[in-house]
Amino acid sequence: MTALRRRIETIPQGLFRKGMHKARTAARHLLPSHQGSYPLNGPRSLRSYTPSAALLGRRRLREQYGRSALPARLPRGSSWHRSQAGRLWRVSKNALRDRLSPKQIEELIVESLSEVQKEIKGSEFPGFLRDVVSAFNQSNKHSHQIAPVVDSLRRAYLEHGQSGLIAQIKYAYHGYLSSRRFTGSNLQDQAKLTDLRYPVEWYPATRELQRSIHLHVGPTNSGKTYHALKRLEQAESGVYAGPLRLLAHEVYTRLNARGKPCNLITGDERHIEEGMDASMSSCTVEMVPTNSDVDVAVIDEIQMIGHEERGWAWTQAVLGLKAKELHLCGEERTVPLIRELAAAMGDELQVHHYQRLSPLKTMSASLRGDLNSLRKGDCVVAFSKVNIHELKRIIERKTRKNVAIVYGSLPPEIRAQQAGLFNEPDNDYDILVASDAIGMGLNLSIKRIIFSTTSKWNGKTDAPIEISQIKQIAGRAGRYRTAAQAAEYETSVDELSDQEAQGAKVSPAASFAHNLGLVTTLSGSDLPTLQRAMGSQADPIMTAGLFPPTDVLVRFAAYFPPSTPFSYILLRLHKTSLLHPRFHLCVLKDHLDIADTIEPVKSLTINDRIVFCAAPASMRDPAMRPVVRAFAECVGKNGGGGILEIPALDLRLLDQQMMLGSRGYLEKLEFLHKALILYLWLSYRFAGVFNTQAMAFYVKGIVEERIQHALAQASTTKKTFREISVKDPGSKSTEGNIADDERFAAPERDSSAEHSEHDLGLYKMIDSKGNAGHRTLGRPENEIAASIVSVPPVREAFRRDATP
Repeated sequence: MTALRRRIETIPQGLFRKGMHKARTAARHLLPSHQGSYPLNGPRSLRSYTPSAALLGRRRLREQYGRSALPARLPRGSSWHRSQAGRLWRVSKNALRDRLSPKQIEELIVESLSEVQKEIKGSEFPGFLRDVVSAFNQSNKHSHQIAPVVDSLRRAYLEHGQSGLIAQIKYAYHGYLSSRRFTGSNLQDQAKLTDLRYPVEWYPATRELQRSIHLHVGPTNSGKTYHALKRLEQAESGVYAGPLRLLAHEVYTRLNARGKPCNLITGDERHIEEGMDASMSSCTVEMVPTNSDVDVAVIDEIQMIGHEERGWAWTQAVLGLKAKELHLCGEERTVPLIRELAAAMGDELQVHHYQRLSPLKTMSASLRGDLNSLRKGDCVVAFSKVNIHELKRIIERKTRKNVAIVYGSLPPEIRAQQAGLFNEPDNDYDILVASDAIGMGLNLSIKRIIFSTTSKWNGKTDAPIEISQIKQIAGRAGRYRTAAQAAEYETSVDELSDQEAQGAKVSPAASFAHNLGLVTTLSGSDLPTLQRAMGSQADPIMTAGLFPPTDVLVRFAAYFPPSTPFSYILLRLHKTSLLHPRFHLCVLKDHLDIADTIEPVKSLTINDRIVFCAAPASMRDPAMRPVVRAFAECVGKNGGGGILEIPALDLRLLDQQMMLGSRGYLEKLEFLHKALILYLWLSYRFAGVFNTQAMAFYVKGIVEERIQHALAQASTTKKTFREISVKDPGSKSTEGNIADDERFAAPERDSSAEHSEHDLGLYKMIDSKGNAGHRTLGRPENEIAASIVSVPPVREAFRRDATP
């Protein structure tokens, strides 16, 4: 590693291990002048405990967390400390990269090329290396051909750092090989194959129908989805497609309760109604069946059609669903795009506009950081898991009220359970701290939305939240109602609909005036941004998302040698695709990382790799890589997919004593739940390999129960641990602090009571009848119980494996 490379990669990390004086000196050197506008001489306690906090300055912290919530001392090693230190580390590296000269960047590129050469060991790589080096000096007669490659390497390093440069070198090398191997006719055939300008023609059977499209548009809490679902209930057959499993499950429960047999179909769970002809299906939008004829189809949150990652699923549903009536529910800004799509498909379009049922008002003042002013029905919105947990602890300490939390990485069942605690008017959970996950999928009784910030980290910097997202989150306010009001809700909407049908002019907002929704911010500096956003109109959605169909991927991959990495094939297809101006290709978020992770498993087919790349695996967590690799190896050898046979699934976690209050333990449970969701998702695609689906559902239920216990016990109001120290303005006393990873003992159980499943461990959870308490999926309970107890003392084997 050269001195220049070492300076970039190691100095910022060492910045948090060395003394504060060295850290401040390094920061002054690394950060541009415009980023050093905040004072570097923060309070003594912050200098001692959190270098990153001192670098940002006390004023920045007050803007983010509020004056009264500013910690006087932060424990070493706290998750808040680590997140802020990691953020400064990334900002520092980016700032230093921006200040490098072109010559220094060339040195780094050449060094990285040498490293990749050791890894690839290809016979043609030396020629590629010579061409790139000569292009720097413009001494190569083909430098005009290799120049775009060199420019792409420079951009990759400046935008994504060393890892981005390495990935781009590999992509450029395979492109270099392809340019030498492909003939002109090969390139012409590939161009025809990657012509994705007319996705309407991908569904010829649907184009034979004359569909009637009803577009229901309006703000949050306007009754648009309610009216579409009413029409679905009246139909003989139909399908609902929603963005979240929570929404699909809610509609599934609603239809079955009203005597309409309905199936539930999501990526990782399927409930098929047996013994009756279920003419209804409730699905997540990615799972919607485009080959079934139905009378009515409802597609919820249609504005997601413009999403850069998931938009393809909404486009597929709109273009491909074989429904006589297609009801789309979403925001007003989708109207121009849907009009164009309907005209291209030859379908009739009717647009229904709705007004908000309850008024929504932006407050003229913020909370000014005063958490004591929080009241029942308030929801504080933060945009990172670390901040959500810290806010929960601080609010509980200051207000002596229990706080429910909701964020994206919580299992859907736990999010629904936490929402239920908050909605129940007769319990002690008065306040909710949540992420932007509350924007859809949960019916929350929120009176006031409070933004803790109006910006969030996008991986590179703090970026302002989009207007549409602010409005969607803010729109959740105003549904605050008692249990009696909730019972009257549908009756009120029915009465409004009847009056409208009779031609009477109705003001829905007046009818729900008692449900006034309020929106404000925690800090005064964020309030003007919120007010501008609430008074502005979001930009219209101009393009619909696309993803190349599976058959196109398979045929395109056939042009490349078997040794070509699948990630390169995906990138090449995306970069060479031809699109209509009204469509965009969805980004390859986790696809490339998954493709590279399973690349060493040589026995996988192209179809296998396509399935894995579509799997719900977040590769931002490095711990997910060995799990995905282990699952791919099971598919490669066509066996060994039993849930107890895969070491990467750390089921020993469930035999450990519950460490209530430990966020590290909670994060391990959340990760195990994600791994089980991935297992279940794959079990529907590779049923012969992952053949312990019922047991996986059972274990998933145990994990969810443990997460519920962990969240319920991690409350400062129960006095089970020392309070987080928070210094109020003007207060001279400083309370004790607590390390983030301090563990708390589980409450004692009554010895006379029946042993719980946590006491008995994973493999002995059998009731008095010998049956396991799981959700059956076509197999008798006694078979599942037998499959569990027949495993030779697995728990003891786990203990032996864990012993050095």
